[in-house]
Amino acid sequence: MAGFLGSLLFALWLFQSILTPFVLAAVIAYFLDPPTSRLERYGVPRGLAAGLMILLLSAVALLGLLLLYPLLIAQIGVLVTRLPAYVAGVGAALRDALLRLEEALGPELVDVRLRELAVGQVASFLSYLGSSATRVIGGGFALANIFMLAVVMPIVAFYLLRDWPGMVTRIESWLPRRSASTLRALGRDMDRVLAAWLRGQLICCAILAMIYAAGLQLVGLELGLTVGLVTGVLSFIPYIGSLTGFIAALLLAVGQFGNWTGVLLVAGVFFVGQVVEGYIIYPRLLGDRVELHAVWVIFALFAGGVAFGFLGVLLAVPIAAAIGVVARYWLRRYLESPLYLDPPRTGL
Repeated sequence: MAGFLGSLLFALWLFQSILTPFVLAAVIAYFLDPPTSRLERYGVPRGLAAGLMILLLSAVALLGLLLLYPLLIAQIGVLVTRLPAYVAGVGAALRDALLRLEEALGPELVDVRLRELAVGQVASFLSYLGSSATRVIGGGFALANIFMLAVVMPIVAFYLLRDWPGMVTRIESWLPRRSASTLRALGRDMDRVLAAWLRGQLICCAILAMIYAAGLQLVGLELGLTVGLVTGVLSFIPYIGSLTGFIAALLLAVGQFGNWTGVLLVAGVFFVGQVVEGYIIYPRLLGDRVELHAVWVIFALFAGGVAFGFLGVLLAVPIAAAIGVVARYWLRRYLESPLYLDPPRTGL
């Protein structure tokens, strides 16, 4: 097992640059397996059901791309045009806040040089973030990546989805016979935890993206659509995703509106989103079925990103779910063992 895991990690490291569409295809197949199996039970051939599911998902993705891509491109233009004004607005607001702080605390703690240094650093940081976001959004979808995601991924997802039951049966046949029942039970636990997290989290991210994008657009934030969609997508990282979107939206509101009314409206949108997320979406879609602690998910996502980049982020949660299930199984075995119930007594 150690040799197998070591070989698997080496293969992931060696082929990480080309594995992303295949991992995404596996996620799609895993996500679409229940409705495909339901169609199969109704008498639809497995291959036809898999093709229908992939076509339906591709149509939804294409429709979303046709609707959102022109808007996102337009907002990139707004960002490029208004970035100096945003930076100047945030700098002016920060300068006023530091001036009030200087009046309250005295020039001994906050002087002119510190104030100008802080304003300059924030302006440089915002300019860097704006230019980076423009490069990522505008240039991140190169032709090769579009080909991989739009052509290769649906084809691989179709074949995986069509052959999913056979692959699961084949893997089960390879299990050592003496431990097969235990490994099957562990596999069912991993599937339950991962399915609850993955399907629930995807639905949560989609709902939150619509709430944030619509709310920020309604309050008049010029880049509200982009910030809202990105915040919804990043919500799969507990707390950090929403906090990142909140800070970005507040900085844009300060740079655009220049008054507390617009900033408070933007903060209100995120407050409503957090209330809906914490008291409606998560309890109904996830509840207590997800046995993945938020800290464990955050650590797994960052560790996977450091180790394997975007591919590691995709694999982080499945691996974290598997490790969690195995760890809980070992803990149960330990709590039922004589080592815990009746430890050996040593010494006098």
